[in-house]
Amino acid sequence: MASVFWFTRDLRLQDNPALNLAVATGEGKVAAVYVVNGPEYAGLEGIRQHSLTESLKALDASLGGRLNVFSATDAAQTAEKLAIAATNLGAGKVLAMRLFDPAGKKLQNTVGHALAARGIHLILEGSAYAVAPGSVRKPDETPYRVYTPFFKAWDQVNWGAPVSLPTEAGGVKNEWRWIAEATGIPQPTKPAPFAVKAGEAFALRTWERFKQRALNQYDELRNRADLSGTSHLSHALAFGEIHPRTLLAALASLGDSSALTIYRKELAWREFYADVLWHNPHTVTDYYEPRFAGMRYDTGALADERLEAWKQGKTGYPMVDAGMRQLLATGWMHNRVRMIVASFLVKDLHLEWQQGAAWFEANLSDFDVASNVHGWQWTAGCGTDASPYYRIFNPVLQGLKFDPNGEYVRKFVPELAHLDGADVHTPWEVIGGYSGGYAARIVDHDVERNESLARLEEIKGK
Repeated sequence: MASVFWFTRDLRLQDNPALNLAVATGEGKVAAVYVVNGPEYAGLEGIRQHSLTESLKALDASLGGRLNVFSATDAAQTAEKLAIAATNLGAGKVLAMRLFDPAGKKLQNTVGHALAARGIHLILEGSAYAVAPGSVRKPDETPYRVYTPFFKAWDQVNWGAPVSLPTEAGGVKNEWRWIAEATGIPQPTKPAPFAVKAGEAFALRTWERFKQRALNQYDELRNRADLSGTSHLSHALAFGEIHPRTLLAALASLGDSSALTIYRKELAWREFYADVLWHNPHTVTDYYEPRFAGMRYDTGALADERLEAWKQGKTGYPMVDAGMRQLLATGWMHNRVRMIVASFLVKDLHLEWQQGAAWFEANLSDFDVASNVHGWQWTAGCGTDASPYYRIFNPVLQGLKFDPNGEYVRKFVPELAHLDGADVHTPWEVIGGYSGGYAARIVDHDVERNESLARLEEIKGK
């Protein structure tokens, strides 16, 4: 009997155990289905619309043009579209990768019950992680709250080898079935700042280029915003165009070095945050450390004005502004710079982390809910860390350290292109520093740092 495979955040064919199971149980006859939430898609910024559309186009091409894309408004309609596909094929089951974030769990739970009412079973297999969230625990069975011990335990788990998609099932070549009722891949309604490249094949090529370009120096280059020292695979991981197990297997085959270990640790950060969110679903919008909800944050017209300056990259701090403009121009931001701009929003502007997280969600092509909200909470000092809040990034010193010659700033802040070298980080100290029309600083970092620590003392007293 044929089966239906429901693609979600696993837009690839290889190293996809759930898809392999669909092929095996369907004897090679599978309807590949993706359901777009129409209202959510319409509400996305252009970069995110284009990212999803290009990923779906690439997946469709890999299936020989047989990806069945439906549109739905909610979980009930999603179940209805999957039921249409199952009924069309005479299939009694729908298979999918298990989702672990709160919204994904709720969606699959609702869809599973709705399908069951129609006599169709929803079978969930695998995850988007090398180790499924909730699997790594302390000896006392409680979840880890700090990354380092989590990594040590996670690193001892046997996550298995990548799996290949069989080309035949039961001696019969795979047949990707077409469902006439499918409405097709959605077309973006908003422009993107550049032509998005996506898909499994592109992800694999990106990985191969990274291995040749920068992997062996990853420990030294990953924090340099002015250099291409990162893998640029965050988009592919977010859309499931490549599985972390594939990357970990490749790393294991390359031997042992500081660079390889650091890259493996970065993959583990993604898994740690997914685990934290699994155990603390409220932290999508709420504080991991509740006491920080009681901190004094700024609101009102001036706070709104400063938030807008931050969003548009007009704070007067070059490293912050370069990062925010990189986000708007490319749909991506260097990870070190993400921490710098996040620290500035919370500890220099005294705004709540949720405002920054929402802006990242709207504009990041590699948006991942767990990494986003817990990356923000870590930097904001209210997340998973032993002594977090005192870490207040100095945007000038961070710029001098991670963009020492100013190339990153000059690339994204043309008003400072006339300044040489490290002078771009302190235009207020250079004669003619503002001749290009660059914005004056909206706050004094030294003053706001002290204010931030004073506000911490207030809640410690409580």
